[in-house]
Amino acid sequence: MNIAPPPWRGKGAALGVLLSNLGTPTAPTPRAVRHFLREFLSDPRVVELPRWLWLPLLHGIVLRLRPRYAARAYARIWGKEGSPLLTHSEHQAARLTERLAGEGVKVVLGMRYGQPSIGSALEALRAAGVGRLLVLPLFPQYSAVTTASVFDAVARTLRSWRSLPEVRMPMGYHDDPGYITAVAHAIRVAFEAHGVPDRLLFSFHGLPRDAVERGDPYGDQCQATARLVADSMGLQPDRWQVAFQSRVGPRAWLAPYTLETLTAWARAGVRSVQVVCPGFAADCLETLEEIDIRNREAFLEAGGKAFHYIPALNDSPQHIEVLWQLVARHGRGWLDAARGSPVERGVYGLGEGDQQDHEQDHEAER
Repeated sequence: MNIAPPPWRGKGAALGVLLSNLGTPTAPTPRAVRHFLREFLSDPRVVELPRWLWLPLLHGIVLRLRPRYAARAYARIWGKEGSPLLTHSEHQAARLTERLAGEGVKVVLGMRYGQPSIGSALEALRAAGVGRLLVLPLFPQYSAVTTASVFDAVARTLRSWRSLPEVRMPMGYHDDPGYITAVAHAIRVAFEAHGVPDRLLFSFHGLPRDAVERGDPYGDQCQATARLVADSMGLQPDRWQVAFQSRVGPRAWLAPYTLETLTAWARAGVRSVQVVCPGFAADCLETLEEIDIRNREAFLEAGGKAFHYIPALNDSPQHIEVLWQLVARHGRGWLDAARGSPVERGVYGLGEGDQQDHEQDHEAER
């Protein structure tokens, strides 16, 4: 028995890859930042307070005060091409497209908040005739605040479609060997260029402590990432540490805190530090302004002598190879179909072994 290929077959790219990051304002202005924060902070995944309590606070206080301060911070790191996060993300999508050239794969970028949106990215894939969708959130460590929110946005768009694609979505890659190797490589390059520091700090974005208590694995995965990188480099335990940045509000967050750790080190006589942020796939406000400007200033003012921020992986060849490997692994079977492999001429989308099993099952049925 022949199995007919899906109806979208031959209409365009066979496999679509959606790269997704958090997002960014369209401009470093209070108005643009307010629009972005309204969408971001209205997400129940981000602020897990009752809506009746949080929304009046958001619209009555937060969106009146925070955009002006945040806009000044964005202005300090805004580039000629615009938002660093968007620029790096666009470059990642372009480089991954080049890496997948000839594979029958279409790569698009969709930000969870702001533009280009996940909805518009998915519509572009639908217009291209894509019937198999690999969603790749650029968050190595899983959290409901980030990865699960991307899932929500994808599902929200797809639930309005009559004909749905097949969907796969990895939930993170915090211990992926290629990712660990890429982070370690970036650190080694920094050590060679700036010398081996007294201390290396792995700084990850913070998360409220009660989210972890409710079962979010994010904190453990951050610790695992840092340990794997340190072990791969042979770093002694007293030469590195994990800390968490970007704490907001009065609640307890994952500790220790990055700013407090750096200032304590400086006051204790640590002269040189380097900071790496492996949870950020692309440089953004939190790495360029918070770490490389404000935290640098705090460390030096507290008595430190040398501070170096190790850039995110961005669109480095090592990072693009990591992303390609993730697509290859999670798109296994699909990539063969996208290439137009001989497997398609039998049972569409099944590997050779699976096709033999399928044929044997049909013999048994007869």
